Amino acid sequence: MGIDMRNEKDGSSRMKWGNLLENLGIVVLAFYPLRHIGWGLDLWDTGYNYANFQYMGTKHMDSMWLFSTYLANVAGSWLTGLPNGDTLMGMNLYTGLSASALALIGYFFCTRKLRMPRPIVFLGEMAALSLCWCPTALLYNYLTYLLFLVSTIFLYQGLTKERKGCFVAAGALLGANVLVRFSNLPEMGMILAVWAYDFIAWLPERKEKAWGPGFWRRTVRHTLWCLLGYAGALAALLSGIHLRYGFGNYVAGIGRLFAMTDNAADYKPAAMIMGILGRYREELYWMVRMGIIALGGMALFALAGWLEGALCGHLRGKGLGAAGEKAPLAARAVHIGVRVLWTLVSIAMIGWLYRRKFLSFYYFSYDSIWHSGPIFLMLAMLIAGIRILDRNAAKEEKLIGGMVILIILLTPIGSNNDVLPSLNNLFLAGPYVLWESWRFLRHAGEYRTRGGLVLSAFPVKGVLAAFLAVCMFQFGGFGASFAFAEGTGIQDAEVAIDNNAILRNIKMSPERARWMEGLSAYANENGLQGQEVILYGDIPSISYYLAMPSAFNPWSDLDSYSLEAMERDMAQLEAEMTEKGRDKPVIILEHNYALYEEGRDTSLSSEQWEEMEADPKWQLILAFMDAYDYEQTFRNEKFAVYR
Repeated sequence: MGIDMRNEKDGSSRMKWGNLLENLGIVVLAFYPLRHIGWGLDLWDTGYNYANFQYMGTKHMDSMWLFSTYLANVAGSWLTGLPNGDTLMGMNLYTGLSASALALIGYFFCTRKLRMPRPIVFLGEMAALSLCWCPTALLYNYLTYLLFLVSTIFLYQGLTKERKGCFVAAGALLGANVLVRFSNLPEMGMILAVWAYDFIAWLPERKEKAWGPGFWRRTVRHTLWCLLGYAGALAALLSGIHLRYGFGNYVAGIGRLFAMTDNAADYKPAAMIMGILGRYREELYWMVRMGIIALGGMALFALAGWLEGALCGHLRGKGLGAAGEKAPLAARAVHIGVRVLWTLVSIAMIGWLYRRKFLSFYYFSYDSIWHSGPIFLMLAMLIAGIRILDRNAAKEEKLIGGMVILIILLTPIGSNNDVLPSLNNLFLAGPYVLWESWRFLRHAGEYRTRGGLVLSAFPVKGVLAAFLAVCMFQFGGFGASFAFAEGTGIQDAEVAIDNNAILRNIKMSPERARWMEGLSAYANENGLQGQEVILYGDIPSISYYLAMPSAFNPWSDLDSYSLEAMERDMAQLEAEMTEKGRDKPVIILEHNYALYEEGRDTSLSSEQWEEMEADPKWQLILAFMDAYDYEQTFRNEKFAVYR
């Protein structure tokens, strides 16, 4: 028999094209997170975190924040020493690579280890990157997700391959994550995946070995290996902190973190959990209605199936159907017609969702993903739960499903942003949902109940396909248009200023460019770079943008920065000014606070005036300004400078 060289060449050509497309996809995943590194200008989180990296240490940082996000601050401080690490665009580039690493690690794990189809994984990772609403300047979030993902991969390898080193590595990464962000402590809940998998693996053996020492030995062994890595990483890192800062300072800083909830009630564990559950409960409104549509479709298909069968019997009884014919033409018309009808219903459902404002075309804001995002998370957990309970599913698939559920549930704990952190961490869940959905859409058919009723999966397929299409469209639009700025998105990023080296090549709205250009010109003329500053009015980023280290905390407005801590820090500042000749810091206020200081109460609403009157931190700053004879030396429509 000869060899068909054409088939061999065709196969080789397809493989080359497949490899070329995959390499192209990898390049896209690597660079897509950098699409907005030249957009600005956020006055909140972005510059606040970069200022902490630039001026890391107890002198210019709140010790609570320093120690509660210690490893993130260390990593960020190191990044500032790289080429262009002293510019906003350079730091956006370096921190943005953390999202690139997440997508690439997720891609290679899902395609190489889990054997998911490459196009589906690529689409899932692109969706995950598009939903990264949080600025990468918050490195404590992205390092958290990175260590969490890699520890999950090690845990999967340890359980499926029985590798001790993988358990230890997984535990070590989760332990280190506590030093990335102290609120990562709940991630130790991933041990539930170990116990559940060991139980699932034991089930086929239970008839022979029963509930005996074999099960317990394996589970205890796996648990101890994880604990060894966890405790070892914590001990090593805490020793380093002790040598540099003293363990007492660390304990004091973390102690203040626990006391923070007295002022920031939304960080209390009960408030965080209720916020998460409340969001899911709110989205049940939409999920139930889509479920009702699918159930209505199944009833319609059951009726159509009965009608199709009745037609077949009736027509064949009259001799109108051929003996070997699968179904008479009229019956097949019913079969095709009901599918066409349901396809139109599924498309109409998309229009209904837009009409009911479930979806929005305002991609520069959270509105575009406000409902679809959480329901995507609920869908992921629903699919994973179904596969875990499916007797025919492989134990490895059950393990991944359980890990997806744990990642979604554990990620938002420690945040006051309800389920939004979970949307920022879909690098495993995104491909998983699309993979399981693709398998269902491809293979699910009809199911006959014990009573003989035929249930078709087609209506569920239609609703699922329509919802996923909407998600991919919305997520893509959000990813292309959204860049964080004060809790919403940047708009009209079209102007760059040329008198601020840190903001070089950053495009922002004309209004913000006008604010910053004037303030930067004043700072340049008066040589303010390097001088300490006190900021008030939710403008912490100014510390970084003007290269002015904070006298104590760039974001002293935050509820998590208590009045007691601020009083202590200001008392220390005054003592050092008096006793050690420490320079008097510059004070920069946001517009409304400047109006209050000037006494122009008529420009403020009564609510604004009363709120400022009742703000003890603001009154503390006012008293400081009066005591040290501060005078306004610069004013524009957004900022006022006092010296």
